[in-house]
Amino acid sequence: MNEGAEQRSSTPSGHEPVSYRLVSGLFLRLLAGVYLIAFVSIGVQIDGLAGPEGVLPYGVYLGNTLAADGWDAYWMNPTLFWISADTWALEGAAVLGVLFSVALFVDLWPQTSSAALFILYLSFVGAGSVFMNFQWDALLLEMGFLAIFVPGGSRVVVFLYRWLLFRLRFLSGLFKILSGDPYWLGLPALVGGGSWQGLTALHYYFETQPLPHAGARYAHHLPDWILTAGVVAVLVLELIAPLMMFMRRRFRLFAAWATIAFQVTVMLTSNHNFFNVLTLVLCLFLFDDQALSRIIPKTARNWLTRRFPAGEKGGLRLVLARVAAFVIVPVSVVLPVQLLAPQLFPDTLARFLDIVKGYHLVHPYHVFPVMNRERIEVVIEGSQDTIEWREYRFRFKPDRPDKPLSIVQPHHPRLDWMLWFVPSGRPEHQFWISGLVKSLTEGSEPVLDLLAKNPFPEAPPKFIRLSYFHYRFTTTEERATSGAWWVRTYARPVTPFPWFTRPDP
Repeated sequence: MNEGAEQRSSTPSGHEPVSYRLVSGLFLRLLAGVYLIAFVSIGVQIDGLAGPEGVLPYGVYLGNTLAADGWDAYWMNPTLFWISADTWALEGAAVLGVLFSVALFVDLWPQTSSAALFILYLSFVGAGSVFMNFQWDALLLEMGFLAIFVPGGSRVVVFLYRWLLFRLRFLSGLFKILSGDPYWLGLPALVGGGSWQGLTALHYYFETQPLPHAGARYAHHLPDWILTAGVVAVLVLELIAPLMMFMRRRFRLFAAWATIAFQVTVMLTSNHNFFNVLTLVLCLFLFDDQALSRIIPKTARNWLTRRFPAGEKGGLRLVLARVAAFVIVPVSVVLPVQLLAPQLFPDTLARFLDIVKGYHLVHPYHVFPVMNRERIEVVIEGSQDTIEWREYRFRFKPDRPDKPLSIVQPHHPRLDWMLWFVPSGRPEHQFWISGLVKSLTEGSEPVLDLLAKNPFPEAPPKFIRLSYFHYRFTTTEERATSGAWWVRTYARPVTPFPWFTRPDP
């Protein structure tokens, strides 16, 4: 069946051809809004994370990789910041991202704007290193790449977006079932993980998630039977509902509304930045124009669809969309297998998959496969004499027991979030923690701007020490008495770096 014949297929009413013009127009506007959020969020942090005085200066990395790999470094690291990785370039690229987001929203040069946004955000993902190695960054890039083909109204693109949503949801459930080993995928639980198979994951999730807000504390204190039922609901919504995305219309709409309800529930109990918003936007492709026309006024419908032809048109864009599908679908099937059993893949195929992943066109998704049973936070302190120690306070991560549990989403405070991973003990976190400590001992202004307050305004500290503390939510009685959200107790010093010393000039 050709593309035009597909476009003339009957609607649920049997009287009109199925159309996704309105779906596509609304999707592009909402995607532009998420891009705007993402660029503003990273724009206010990127100098402290990757600038010349940041935690991991990107210019230094690019120089090292160029020296090591020669000309291969350019295509192995797709980024605009080869031109410059100075502060003006990093922050200027964020401003460009904001401008192109606005352009896409107002329907100005939609293809050009979509392509520019993808290239700019891809550049930031490279620059941000570990600070931008999150699944929502991957999801935004994958959605953004497909958006370049959306104005053609291709049914191929509609399928690819549904396939993306299916993978996002189904793989998240599948990896939860496969995650019986707390050291699965190299993600060790701090003190043993909460079990999805044993239906206990939500007994720990709300307290141990990276940046909980007040809704998480209330959810944590729900009766155990509700939390157990919640685990069952999550597994059903992630393993069964996605299968309906390729069924008849009524099942597809059920899957859409079920997914939307789940994402809203997560937002009420968690700070997952713009991840849930992205998933909500992606759900649009489970609807059709007939469904959306019931809730969108005619004037808005005309504005959203003015650049979209009434019938399917072929051309280069359609050919490229089909080529993209030819690459994306098989690779997206293979990547989860590689994640579970990398030893099955020969070196040549593994290198090819690494290249595809490097351009962020396809990703394997696995959201919270393991839950930690305890919350352990790293506390950073500085001193001039090793006698008096002052604690560094962060804007969003838990530190003071009485610190309010703030709603952060859709902003993503990346330094605060990354500190949550440090107690896992994984060696790859030591290099960026060393960069953070070095920046603190040097009094780096861009890095200190990421914190709530600099405890050493007079001069940077000579010594830095890191310690682990246990955190747990206060009970209702404890909160009524103390007003605190947390109870924290000392655990142990961080090893192998109990403290860092700033060398004398």
